Amino acid sequence: MRNHNITTYPFSAIVGQEKMKKALVLNLINPRVGGVLIRGEKGTAKSTAVRALANLLPEIEVVEGCKFKCNPDNRNELCEECLEKLKAGSLRVSPVKMKVVDLPVSATEDRVVGTLDIEHAIKTGEKRFEPGVLAMAHRGILYVDEINLLDDHLVDVLLDSAAMGVNTIEREGISYSHPATFVLVGTMNPEEGELRPQLLDRFGLCVDIRGISDVARRVDLIKYRLSYEADPEAFAANWQAAETELCVQILNAKQLLPGVRISDEMLELISQICVDMGVDGHRADLTMMKASITLAAFNGRTDVLEGDVKEAAELVLSHRMRRKPFDPHSDKQDKLDESIEKHREKQKEKEKEKNKQEQQKQEYNQNPEKPQEHPEKHQPDNTQNQTEGQPDASSETIFAMGESYQVKQLAPEFLRASRNGSGRRSKTLTGSKKGRYIKSSIPHEKITDLAFDATLRAAAPFQLTREKNGNSIAIHESDFRKKIREKKIGNLVLFVVDASGSMGARQRMVASKGAVLSMLMDAYQKRDKVGLIAFKGDSAELLLPPTSSIELAQKYLQEMPTGGKTPLSRGLLKGYEVMKAEIQRNPDTCPFMILISDGRANVSMNGESPIQETKIVASRLREEGIQSAVIDTENSMVKFGLAQQISTALGAKYLALEDLKSDSIVDAVRASAPFEIRSLSGGFSV
Repeated sequence: MRNHNITTYPFSAIVGQEKMKKALVLNLINPRVGGVLIRGEKGTAKSTAVRALANLLPEIEVVEGCKFKCNPDNRNELCEECLEKLKAGSLRVSPVKMKVVDLPVSATEDRVVGTLDIEHAIKTGEKRFEPGVLAMAHRGILYVDEINLLDDHLVDVLLDSAAMGVNTIEREGISYSHPATFVLVGTMNPEEGELRPQLLDRFGLCVDIRGISDVARRVDLIKYRLSYEADPEAFAANWQAAETELCVQILNAKQLLPGVRISDEMLELISQICVDMGVDGHRADLTMMKASITLAAFNGRTDVLEGDVKEAAELVLSHRMRRKPFDPHSDKQDKLDESIEKHREKQKEKEKEKNKQEQQKQEYNQNPEKPQEHPEKHQPDNTQNQTEGQPDASSETIFAMGESYQVKQLAPEFLRASRNGSGRRSKTLTGSKKGRYIKSSIPHEKITDLAFDATLRAAAPFQLTREKNGNSIAIHESDFRKKIREKKIGNLVLFVVDASGSMGARQRMVASKGAVLSMLMDAYQKRDKVGLIAFKGDSAELLLPPTSSIELAQKYLQEMPTGGKTPLSRGLLKGYEVMKAEIQRNPDTCPFMILISDGRANVSMNGESPIQETKIVASRLREEGIQSAVIDTENSMVKFGLAQQISTALGAKYLALEDLKSDSIVDAVRASAPFEIRSLSGGFSV
């Protein structure tokens, strides 16, 4: 909760970031726009703008004493307690300032949605709801910094509540609902990982921001900040006129909003833009319509113009266009302008057709006996390049990337009961309170996460014989049950790729790169770390240490050189060393190694048979509990089956190159689950 006694930096004094400010104002006028996601660099006034936005508007009227700040002017927005006050005639009104509620990344589900007051339930036998963050944010602004680092199920809860305006809690044997209408503002740095597309699409607006490049405006920013820090009250007073003007404009827009109408022509333009931009589903169309109407109201009009639709499109489509993480950036503004121009041409054709029909009608009325020519039906222009905006496959360095494909869910499970971390791939039990409550158990140590519902069930059979000492329920320590929680974490996917001359056949390396690219795309969405090792000549090189930057992994994969001998044992040993170091750095790491090779090792580290040496290294990896898969690239008429032998030594899933499809890769990872990773505290030599 913000302290409004401190003078807030004025919203109107923020230099630049006009799109961000416009997106925030639109959500303030019409929360049904669906919130705003702000992506970009640190230090670009994101949090300053949100705080200033709440301070911009006058106080709102709420039901006095209501923990949800219910709206006394709308019966449909009253909670159960306020409805009872309304019936009893005891409902009183008081003014409060709109609040900005921060949601920390470390918040638990109970903290977000609310929970049961356990102490009250034990003493009185009554169920009392203890409000969470969503209740505090009702009729205000919910600000989530680094929302991409928040657990997925919490993001789901936030977006559901923002869309429906209601928070429903079903847990601990109770069901409770309360109003939760708020402006959702999320910020993130894309370099730290994206939101998955399903969640990204549910944000109404999105703005990509960066620092101001104009020197004069940066100087203004510095001067404004120095003036504010020297005397906040005087600085705010200098901007009061601009703040009041913007406040009046917003309040007028809120009143005007219900009367704004949008024509069929503008609806056609909206749909035309969405089709041309290649967005999925229909949420973009609906959100663009709402944003266009809100823009018209903000500009003091009751009709939507083409300019409103264009401005709305820039805010609605920026996060819905790129379907794959490695698609090259296209000029979205040019595509938007082309789409609008196409719509204009269609409208001109319709107008010409209408005028022609009117002219023919007049000619017929003047001379009804003259035969009439039937106008040709308007044929759509099919010459539009349907592949516009697709990636240019001709860009290649050594070998082009093979065709990528969608992989299915890769979700190995890890047995250790207390594994921390974040991600979206593998389910694991966790000792923290951030996971989802799935069941209960009898505790063997001090409880920090009591399963109240299970505890009550354990105590229920003994209530007739126990002394209650004034309490409604008698609970003994033997009744206590603790919550078992589950969460998702990411994996470390380490690619060990054969870059020797035996991989030089074009189609083999192209197909191999296509497989790795497909896995990278899946890792991008699951918040996995990835690493890339290439072995050729006499050595194995870590091209890319474990990182969350999938774009960087794709770059190194594309530029990976090929040629020389096959030091396969060095490649496996390098993979072991990388995973050992990563696990020592973070014991919660969940590594999975994928070896891509034909298995024709011909370089030894110690003078032994290269194949035998490779099998020895592979066996040690298996003993250390390293899970892996081997993709055999051998495709000659006479097959030696060396990669399959190495796969057996590794205890890995074996796949032939021709079987390298999404289902096969998924099976390879699923076959490894569940498993336990050893400490890898030592090393080994060959």
